Amino acid sequence: MTASTQKNRLGRGLASLINERFDETGIGAEDRRSLPLALLRAGRFNPRRSFPEEQLEELAASIRERGLVQPLVVRPIAGETRAYEIVAGERRWRAAQLANLHEVPVIVRALSDHEAVEIAIIENVQREDLNAIEEGEGYRLLMDGHGYTQEDLAKVIGKSRSHLANTLRLLKLPDSVQELVRTGRLSAGHARALIGREDATALATRIVNLGLSVRQVEALTQEQSGKPKPRKNKIKDADTKAAEAELSQALGLGVEIRPGRGEKGELRIRYTKLEQLDDVCSRLMRRSGR
Repeated sequence: MTASTQKNRLGRGLASLINERFDETGIGAEDRRSLPLALLRAGRFNPRRSFPEEQLEELAASIRERGLVQPLVVRPIAGETRAYEIVAGERRWRAAQLANLHEVPVIVRALSDHEAVEIAIIENVQREDLNAIEEGEGYRLLMDGHGYTQEDLAKVIGKSRSHLANTLRLLKLPDSVQELVRTGRLSAGHARALIGREDATALATRIVNLGLSVRQVEALTQEQSGKPKPRKNKIKDADTKAAEAELSQALGLGVEIRPGRGEKGELRIRYTKLEQLDDVCSRLMRRSGR
């Protein structure tokens, strides 16, 4: 697959990616069938590694009641007779086993490893089926093994580049901290506050044991790094609010009064053009007699 072909596909979404590959391989567009569960194998490139039993049971109950609505995407396994690797839908396959199904609907595709990786990752990300570590590992696999840039990925999966960058940064955390994120004991927000810290493992354990919020963790890491805590805004009384309104009306500009300790405070005047700043300065100069 050429770089130009890859670039032209970006941003089309999972359905378009599957249909396009289907046309390229020459397999008919309606190659849908039912296959016995025993013929299916877990996908080698599925970024999802965690399959919580409780969630599988819930999905299995839904399958028992309504059936498996969406087919799995599979590809033939080279060198084996009637054996297929799951490209998208391993979670549904596992739940179907719990629901005691004998067969499941599938779409068979002749996909290369490159195409299987791309579909597996995009399918899971678009479904928001992955934890943050699995998501980051999927992005890294596409970037390291298949030549994607962050800009390419952002277009394919419909996420911002900052989201990709922040997710990839989580992979710099110690393995023990990453495992806490995998198992859901630590959120991505908690984990981001620990990136780059030598005591990340100890802090992660403390967060889990004490049930700290993300805001508490951020305050804790700021305190330990010597950074000043952000100042809390004091509640303004009616007189202060009235003074703000009066000054704003007189100047025709936004005015904010920030009370400080004792009788101290700040007066902030917001302007959008330099002419407005010149006008305020002229008024102040005239009042001072200069």
